[in-house]
Amino acid sequence: MINISTRSRVMIALVCVLGVLYAIPNFFKESTFEGWPSWLPGQQINLGLDLQGGSHLLLEIGSKTVIQERLSSLEDSVRRMLRSNKILYKGLGVSNQAVRFTLRDPAGTSDVRSRLNDEFPATGLNQYGAPLKEIVIESNESGQFSIALTEDAVNARIASAVEQSIEIIRRRIDETGTREPTIQRQGKERILVQLPGVDDPERIKKLLGKTAKLNFHLVDQSNSLERALRGSVPPGSMLVPSNDLDAAGQPQQILVRKRVRVGGDHLVDAQATFQDNQPVVSFRFDTVGGRKFGKTTQENVGQLLAIVLDNKVISAPRVNEPILGGSGIISGRFGVQEAQDLALLLRAGALPAPITILEERTVGPGLGQDSINAGRIASIIGMVFVVIYMVLSYGLFGVMANIALFFNISLIIALLSGLQATLTLPGIAGIVLTIGMAVDANVLIFERIREETANGRTPISAIDAGYRRAITTIIDANLTTLIATVLLFAFGSGPIKGFAITLSIGILTSMFTAIMVTRLLIVLWLRRTKPSKLPI
Repeated sequence: MINISTRSRVMIALVCVLGVLYAIPNFFKESTFEGWPSWLPGQQINLGLDLQGGSHLLLEIGSKTVIQERLSSLEDSVRRMLRSNKILYKGLGVSNQAVRFTLRDPAGTSDVRSRLNDEFPATGLNQYGAPLKEIVIESNESGQFSIALTEDAVNARIASAVEQSIEIIRRRIDETGTREPTIQRQGKERILVQLPGVDDPERIKKLLGKTAKLNFHLVDQSNSLERALRGSVPPGSMLVPSNDLDAAGQPQQILVRKRVRVGGDHLVDAQATFQDNQPVVSFRFDTVGGRKFGKTTQENVGQLLAIVLDNKVISAPRVNEPILGGSGIISGRFGVQEAQDLALLLRAGALPAPITILEERTVGPGLGQDSINAGRIASIIGMVFVVIYMVLSYGLFGVMANIALFFNISLIIALLSGLQATLTLPGIAGIVLTIGMAVDANVLIFERIREETANGRTPISAIDAGYRRAITTIIDANLTTLIATVLLFAFGSGPIKGFAITLSIGILTSMFTAIMVTRLLIVLWLRRTKPSKLPI
């Protein structure tokens, strides 16, 4: 155990030097390292919400909207099927979470049921190996039909909406430049969002609260708006509020065609820019969207084209000439920030359902700084007591253990920086605990060396036997703790995972420094001084 090859010595020294270099940036301001080459150490540990302040939001997906949209789509499919087969019906519509209609000729009930089964086949197999149907069809002898979604289909739709919402929320937040956000599913229909360092939570709430569903509709200029406002809305049209206000201070209503000419799902880019010194949003469609947009503007020159965002007309420009390039401009009464946010929303994509903010907490940077100060004081006090104890108990060997402890802490900070891990208050607790645990291995080794020295062994023999016989105990003790940290990470939530990560990193680095670094220092001292008695 006292023979360390030159290759191993170089490796140990290199690891320690790199640990110190990658830990140093955390003790300076972030701006100090701007412009440094990427290969030089410059990364710092990301601080969590409880340390640097920020926003905590609990969101809920509008699952009813998701199911209602699927039922509406189901209604359209049933209508097309009935009309294509020239089947007479009445009362087709959605009510009580099902699509319902009645045949005018009840004799065709079995035939229609068969056609519906063909129209909506099984989409796979469930957990029991049976065909997985999206819908359940009920009918009676009077020709009354009820088509509802199965429980499996409802759960699948909600799960898909939540996963899609998480991805879109992540895109929106990433666009704002927020570092290391936490976005994760919580329960069946909820999403937890934690944004460390956010200094404008109201803007984030607005960005997350908007569905950002963009559609292009033609304005209905062939029918009377006044009659529609009195309640006589013509078939195929609908009233949509606009950004402009009427004389009474209420949003003006615009009569638009229900048919969506181009959907926002065809957008591939959107950027805030200026036109005539006014903030606007330029957009660009994909190939399919560009073709639809070009055809719409070509066939409707002179007509008004309403741009509808989240069921609100933000602009209704006149089509003066065909727009065949697949791009255009959205103008309105935008400020610079509003134009930038709209472009961000359009780039990120539309949410599949509205989002409700159930819970909101804001942690001020002052409270986070108090936590950092408390963690720093606890770490320093813990380290001072450990250093004093080791020196008083083991003399020169204790000094060597303290040097190894310094490298141990450097390696922890370096690894957290390199992994870009997020440090939280429980994470600091893990580091403080590691400081105490880091010298455990050295205590086991030194006590074993004392016993061997008391039994009359020579210094070299005592050190060799101490390391050789203590190594098994050290590995067992640290391995069991490491297993516990793995379980904490696997089954714990955010703060518990942070504690588990820092503690597991500390265990690995402490084993390296105790077994390798301290042993190297003792062997170098032993070969240089050749003592007749160990100062332990």
